Parts: sequence; C-alpha cells; structure tokens
Amino acid sequence: MTEPTTWLTQDAFDRLSEELAHLKGEGRRAIAAKIAHARDEGDLSENAGYHAAREEQAHQEARIRQLSAMLEDAQVGQAPGSEDEVLPGDRVTIYYDGDPDDEDSFVLGSREMLGIDENLDLEVFSPQSPLGAAVLGAKIGDTVSYTAPTGRTIEVTVVASAPLS
Repeated sequence: MTEPTTWLTQDAFDRLSEELAHLKGEGRRAIAAKIAHARDEGDLSENAGYHAAREEQAHQEARIRQLSAMLEDAQVGQAPGSEDEVLPGDRVTIYYDGDPDDEDSFVLGSREMLGIDENLDLEVFSPQSPLGAAVLGAKIGDTVSYTAPTGRTIEVTVVASAPLS
C-alpha cells in the first residue's frame, strides 16, 4: 500500500524548509549550549535544567525528522483533479443528512502543510480523517457518507469546493 501524496503550497513548502534549516542549524546549537551550561552546574541526576534541556532536544529532533520526511515526499502545487472535484487544500462546504440549513465549511488538509494562519477561524480536516476521506475526490453535488467515531453513519452533500488561496 502506498502512502498518499502530501501536497504543499509553495508558501508552506518554503516556510517548512526554513523551519527545518533553522532547527538543524541555530536550533541545534542553542540546545547544545543549554545542555552544556546545565552540565556545568554539577550533579546531573538532580539537575532539572539538564533534564529539561535534554527533553527539549528530543522534541526538536523529532520535529526535524517529521519535517524532513514531510518535505522529502511532498509535491508542491495543487493536487491534480478537475475544478469541481474536492482536493487537498480546498475550502469545502457541505451540508449534513440532506438538510441545507445544516451547512458547514472546512479546509481539507492541515494548517501546517497549507500554511494556514493559526488564528483563522476555520476547521481543518485531514484527508485521512473519516469526513476528509469521504469528501476527497467527490464532485460538487455528490452525497457521500462516512462513519463517525460513535459508529453512526453520516451523509453529507458537497455544496462547494475551491482552493483556499
């Protein structure tokens, strides 16, 4: 089974590349300096500063691995498909269970990958989430269903889909 392609906007790709370069360079030097400073304070077994710096280093290295893998496999641009098809990076509008008054809009993708401002008041669903997988590839006017975490089957109709930017 192949992994789904990660589509990134050029802006998101550039931003994540800059973050990775920073973490690998200046970020690693800063953590190494913190660890060295804490080590100079003496007994490491009871040195909270040392343990905190090592934990910070572990989190940073995990982020470096995550970004490296993401950028290595990423495709920059818009996912291929037709204009009326729901694609990653689209703002999607749906209504639930045949009720046009129960409308909802969200972005299909992730805030990080799409470079979406964290303060943007818009839900984001991964293409791997139940709702995201159901609408991915659907066309405007299609009714699709997915199974909610409660086990209930929910039907949604795609009303609109357009690139976020």
